[in-house]
Amino acid sequence: MGSRHSRVRGVAARAGGWSARHRWAAVGIWVLFVVLVMGFGSAVGRAEVKDSEQLKGETRTAAKLIEDAGIEEPASETVLVQSKDASLKATDDAFRAAVAAVVKAVDATGEVTGITSPYETRTVSEDGRSALVQFDMRGASDTAGERVQPVLDAVEETRKDHPSLLIEEIGGASMTKTFDKAYGDDFKQAEYSAVPVALGILLIAFGALVAALVPVLLAITAIMATMGLMSLVSHAIPMSDTADSVMLLVGLAVGVDYCLFYLRREREERAAGKDAETALRIAAATSGRAIVVSGVTVCVAMAGMAFTGIADFVAMGLASLMVVAVAMVGSVTVLPAVLSLLGERVEKGRLPFLRRRTAGHGSRFWSTVLKAVLAKPVLSVVVATGALLAVAAPAVGMKTQELTLDQEFGDSLPIVQTYNRVNEAFPGGSDPATVVVKARDINAPEVRSALAEFRERAISSGASRGPVEIKVHDADNLAFVYVPLVGGSDLDEAGAGVDTLRDEVRPATLGEVAGVEAPITGQVAGSKDFSEQLIGSVVPVFAFVVVFAFLLMLLSFRSLTIAITSIALNLLSVAAAYGILVAVFQHGWGASLVGAEGVGAIVSWLPLFLFVILFGLSMDYHVFVVSRIREGRMQGRTTKDAITHGVVTTAGVVTSAAVIMVAVFAIFGTLSMQSMKQMGVGLAAAVLIDATVIRGVLLPAVMALLGEHNWYFPRWLRKLPDLTHDETPEAVVPGPRHRRDDEEPVRV
Repeated sequence: MGSRHSRVRGVAARAGGWSARHRWAAVGIWVLFVVLVMGFGSAVGRAEVKDSEQLKGETRTAAKLIEDAGIEEPASETVLVQSKDASLKATDDAFRAAVAAVVKAVDATGEVTGITSPYETRTVSEDGRSALVQFDMRGASDTAGERVQPVLDAVEETRKDHPSLLIEEIGGASMTKTFDKAYGDDFKQAEYSAVPVALGILLIAFGALVAALVPVLLAITAIMATMGLMSLVSHAIPMSDTADSVMLLVGLAVGVDYCLFYLRREREERAAGKDAETALRIAAATSGRAIVVSGVTVCVAMAGMAFTGIADFVAMGLASLMVVAVAMVGSVTVLPAVLSLLGERVEKGRLPFLRRRTAGHGSRFWSTVLKAVLAKPVLSVVVATGALLAVAAPAVGMKTQELTLDQEFGDSLPIVQTYNRVNEAFPGGSDPATVVVKARDINAPEVRSALAEFRERAISSGASRGPVEIKVHDADNLAFVYVPLVGGSDLDEAGAGVDTLRDEVRPATLGEVAGVEAPITGQVAGSKDFSEQLIGSVVPVFAFVVVFAFLLMLLSFRSLTIAITSIALNLLSVAAAYGILVAVFQHGWGASLVGAEGVGAIVSWLPLFLFVILFGLSMDYHVFVVSRIREGRMQGRTTKDAITHGVVTTAGVVTSAAVIMVAVFAIFGTLSMQSMKQMGVGLAAAVLIDATVIRGVLLPAVMALLGEHNWYFPRWLRKLPDLTHDETPEAVVPGPRHRRDDEEPVRV
């Protein structure tokens, strides 16, 4: 019976067959889906993560108290006036004249309120060389960054008139303006670079413009559809700007990869003499199935982020999950329709300087490597595993923390230098701890007394050097206590100050008054709460991702051995990526190559984020390669021949896919933000290791050593659902293979 009449089972094969037969309908449905989702998403708008939804613990309690009271704290700004010469003091007439000029200039803009002189608030440094003029921006704090420029201009003009003094502005509005521009410029650079880079690599891989454009266009439409879905879903689960960036990164990488797998297989079958319809059927049943298995595994991994309970992580996980799901569906539905419509025209726009590649003949380089690996599998396993463990070794001493402003941006932004000068002169003044005090009557004598005692003990305990400011909102029975922390930008020392306030000062003062709530928040407290919540979620996230990935591999390949080795190899790949991160960004080995001098730590959210992303993305290659090996085994090849067939024939597409991923991720390694550098370098290094050492050396060597045990599937597990359905059509499986008595029969 020919392949046209063979019964093909499985979602991917059926979807591909239907799409190829109803080409225009499939394309039309996809376009309609993208347009409708984007339209509805634009119409309903998007709900962003609120401060009260970000974390659990005291930070969340404080944000909720402020939100319930309807209080919107204004964006506070500070102007540092500092003498360049130690002989000029804040008490001198020239210094006082400069302070008065600053007050007059910022007041004249009409954009500020509540201006205070350092001589009124005693915000003069101990050495007498520095003073702070403080004020609030008028209007909503979330738009203050858009309105702060006239104030910055006024301060700059005042500075020009007093050359003997440093006069610099810093605060919520000015930092928002600066960082929004830096952050926006960074991601515009990444977005504008990623697509051309991917297209250029695909042009080299396929040698034809049309073939290269198809994966890029499908990935872009998947990203566009996901943007609409994010708006719709955000009203149930709020989204964030970080989720947008991660979704774009994952969507482009995965969307292009899935199309690449499918398109390469279709071209390979046509090059082998199959007609267009048969080639598409084979691609749907083989690469299509691998895409579905890989996509579901990635989605499960992304879902693991929900266990953190951190709003940004939940948003990142959900956005990544959605874009992977949309790209997966598009790859097994609209892609076959597009390829059926294009036919031979997929080869249009050939580049004259690139020879037409004959698909399916494998890679000469990887054939040579594989020959050596299979000749000495034990040596290959020992050397490759030893090398990866050596690379992973630095991860044992990993130090994680929230990056301070100077660590995040270095000296690339002038405002960072201002931040450092303010912290040096007034430790903790730029990032004070904020105690949100809620009472039945905020003006009750016992509450007022407790507030005063808290202020005194905050300083006497050593947590702060003061001045401690108290701002009371009578109508809301709420008070804000601002406590500059000793240590300033040193998060360890400042964090110890937060612990002192929470564990010693508060219980002895505000804690003695019945009915008073006094959660302590602020940047340092928020960082501590974030880290503690993140650490608490590590075990659940790891367990969820590993267990479900194991089950999916077990049910997809009907092999206990493959499921175990898949998890082990993925964990080894992630560990090596951790080791590279620590070596570069914590120990500084080769840090100058990526502009990461002086960071000294890994941003606290990155290890868990990398684990989830890498565990999901590495399944792309693993599923694709193992599926091809399994296919060869089903065709009747020996395990060793099947390994050679699977690795060599997939080497080209895996290499192309890896180069695209590495290139896209490496773009993020060039950005100015250190956290983005770390993410980009970590992802790029892991994908590179995964596509070369893991898939090209360790996987075939381990499978060669295991031999027939690769296909071990105990009888007691055979009652589990069969996700494989052995979708390969007879065109791929020309005849029966010999099987052992204890193996499960192959259904074709």
